[in-house]
Amino acid sequence: MITIDLKGQPKEFEAGITPAEVAKSIGMGLYKSACAARVDDVVCDLRTPLTEDCALEILTFDDPDGKKAYWHTTSHILAQAVQRLYPGAKFAIGPAIDNGFYYDFDLPAPISPEDLPKIEDEMKKIAKENIQLTRFELEPAAAREKMAGQDYKLELIDEHSGQGERISFYEQEDFCDLCAGPHLMSTGPVKAVKLTSITGAYWRGDAAKKMLTRIYGVSFPKASQLEEHLQMLEEAKKRDHRKLGRELGLFMLRDEGPGFPFFLPKGMVLKNLLLDYWREVHKKYGYVEISTPIMLNRQLWERSGHWDHYKENMYTTVIDDTDFAVKPMNCPGGMLVYQSEPHSYKELPLRVGEIGLVHRHELSGALHGLFRVRCFNQDDAHIFMTQDQMLDVIQETVRLFDEFYSDFNLSYTIELSTMPEDHIGTVEEWEKNQDILKEAITGMGKDFVINEGDGAFYGPKLDFHIADSLGRTWQCGTIQLDSQLPERFQLEYTGEDGQKHRPVMIHRVVLGSIERFIGVITEHLAGKFPLWLSPVQVVVLPISERHHQYAKALAAELDRAGLRVECDLRAEKTGYKIREAQVQQIPYMLIAGDKEIETASISVRHRKDGDLGAMSAADFIAKAKAEVASREIR
Repeated sequence: MITIDLKGQPKEFEAGITPAEVAKSIGMGLYKSACAARVDDVVCDLRTPLTEDCALEILTFDDPDGKKAYWHTTSHILAQAVQRLYPGAKFAIGPAIDNGFYYDFDLPAPISPEDLPKIEDEMKKIAKENIQLTRFELEPAAAREKMAGQDYKLELIDEHSGQGERISFYEQEDFCDLCAGPHLMSTGPVKAVKLTSITGAYWRGDAAKKMLTRIYGVSFPKASQLEEHLQMLEEAKKRDHRKLGRELGLFMLRDEGPGFPFFLPKGMVLKNLLLDYWREVHKKYGYVEISTPIMLNRQLWERSGHWDHYKENMYTTVIDDTDFAVKPMNCPGGMLVYQSEPHSYKELPLRVGEIGLVHRHELSGALHGLFRVRCFNQDDAHIFMTQDQMLDVIQETVRLFDEFYSDFNLSYTIELSTMPEDHIGTVEEWEKNQDILKEAITGMGKDFVINEGDGAFYGPKLDFHIADSLGRTWQCGTIQLDSQLPERFQLEYTGEDGQKHRPVMIHRVVLGSIERFIGVITEHLAGKFPLWLSPVQVVVLPISERHHQYAKALAAELDRAGLRVECDLRAEKTGYKIREAQVQQIPYMLIAGDKEIETASISVRHRKDGDLGAMSAADFIAKAKAEVASREIR
């Protein structure tokens, strides 16, 4: 017998029982809705035999890991449907992603979006057939025989066979895929499915390799959930930051520089306002700001560990017979700044911020608007501290994050990423730092989830996933606890005992990539930036040419008051000008005509609230300044 802890309730079962059987023993409702299991914090298949005492959670679609298993199974249903409809198709990979799944195919003939309903119908048939999924393992030679003719699968098998691994497979009738799982028990629980798009994707994201056909989709246990999701996708299309970026004149992307965004005048106003706010908050928290070179020599990157662990993402060149790299992050430069002068314990914690321009070689297939670029500004900071300051500094940093995100009405969840396989430093150091991060977060009454093995190579980290107005999440902030780089760079401070000591450091960003954060808030706010952040805050609209002088004088008064104002003097009807200003998401429209000149007033309209009536210029300026100061989102 073994003891299984079910959320604090231990129960005894026969050794070898599976999570699926445990779920059935609890109730048929849980059994039917189960998607996967979590055994001692490791996500696994419902078919996994339990042979030792353990803690067990049954994961349904409501759990993120349950969703992944559900969507991963649906990707296999998609592949089986394609196999039935397009004999001769070759299969690449088909993972679950944040909002559904995709599968990459090498098809005998091109297909178009018009073909998706046919594939969708076949998927629904497969789901109704309630086909059982079976897991098995093969030695590499047998695995190659099983996948004969499937070139992409054979390539994956060869990679794993070099490590001496048995290859795991999942089979559903005539379709078989090499896969680690976990998966649903059968195709039956997939009740509502929608294929959302079709696009090209290079095999393994490499432009030098073959272009495949990628089909995206999503599925749910209930039709009503699918309907809600599709409505959200429609809203997301309207809010797409690439579309709004063009319409609002914020930024552009050109084929001459893939992954290198161009910021236009209004976009630069927005970007600089965001950076001004960043500096304001960080000054309050005691940060100093530095700037480090964009390019440094190979010796430095070898010392930091980036040359060994990150070189494939770095742009390199040779200067005077010496290898150099354009910086993909700001950390090593920050180490050199700290090294440049002696430090005392009295200075610590030392909070050093840098808005540094970094470059990373992202694969062309991964580029996406401002969300994934090759060149961006990172709002880095490095905090150097003593061992006994770690807890307080981490919690102080979280409070800074709270202040920043709340001003944009952004909530967040926290993920603790633990030691990866290619880490530097001892396991004991990693476990100690992971425990400190846990203690800091729980001590603030906040929850977190574990992201096993996804820490930076030099230390564990807390990732902050912010949720936008559509419920989508974006990883922006991070707090990385590092004992390794201070050791590699021999950083020191003089302690109270007069001896030399090694500081601990935190790497942290609150926005992450400035460009990416602009993309996130553009979609979060649907381009309706709050008054303090709007590139143009006010537009003055004279009704006719005889009102131009009054309108220009009013615009000049607003400009002197510090408001960003435009004056629309075109010979267009006032209604047309108002509609265009609303499309441009300008918060306030001030209308100037005969009545306004006679009463020395202005008629005020707000993009959301409509007509606010007449008021004096002084009253409007006071109102606008109060709204800017409050950073109110309307």
